[in-house]
Amino acid sequence: MRSLKFSKKIALFLLTIGAFALHFNVWAAEEPTVIPAPALEQSKAASGLQTAVLAGGCFWGVQGVFQRVRGVKKVWSGYAGGDKNTAKYELVGSGKTGHAEAVEITFNPAEISYGELLHIFFSVAHDPTQLNRQGPDTGTQYRSAIFYTDDAQKSVAEAYIDQLNSAKAFPKPIVTKLDPLKGFYKAEDYHQDFLINNPRYPYIVHNDLPKIENLKRIFPAVYKGVPVKVTDKVIVQ
Repeated sequence: MRSLKFSKKIALFLLTIGAFALHFNVWAAEEPTVIPAPALEQSKAASGLQTAVLAGGCFWGVQGVFQRVRGVKKVWSGYAGGDKNTAKYELVGSGKTGHAEAVEITFNPAEISYGELLHIFFSVAHDPTQLNRQGPDTGTQYRSAIFYTDDAQKSVAEAYIDQLNSAKAFPKPIVTKLDPLKGFYKAEDYHQDFLINNPRYPYIVHNDLPKIENLKRIFPAVYKGVPVKVTDKVIVQ
């Protein structure tokens, strides 16, 4: 399980390795899964901003990915799937609240569609074939899930999962759950913009910076170099 606490010696060692890798650009990014775009799409001509709520493991990396996507206006880290009174990091970490670490993405459908967001979600933001885990993090709070806000989002997500499974785009079946969004609860301040504020944090260097690199490589048309932030606070761990 991901932890904010490292022993000083281990943290200093990993920070040194991470800094070296970043400086000399030798940290090898994980290879993303290149998959087809969704056949069923929502119209980009829709007016007004929309929201998408996605869960794919630790929200630090998922937030960091979508903060660099053209057409995305804001991305909050938070919790979805459980009750408001249990939407606290220490409680969610028990795996008993029903919550998943998730992100709420506010986007302009005239610039990027819901289907395009799912294309990025399944390809570079996480591995949708891992059940109740993501990389080093285990537990139902790290599950792959799409919390749809209406029937249109549900239809696009269902069709896309069927499309990818039928095409055997992944070596294993997709385990992503589809659930109606009952509520999204923002995470604590120190979790917001975590990747942006802590690019040398060992967990970020090893698990999440490769996702940003993959986004840039696989989706250059929607990648933007300056990420959108949700707060002016800079909390460095």
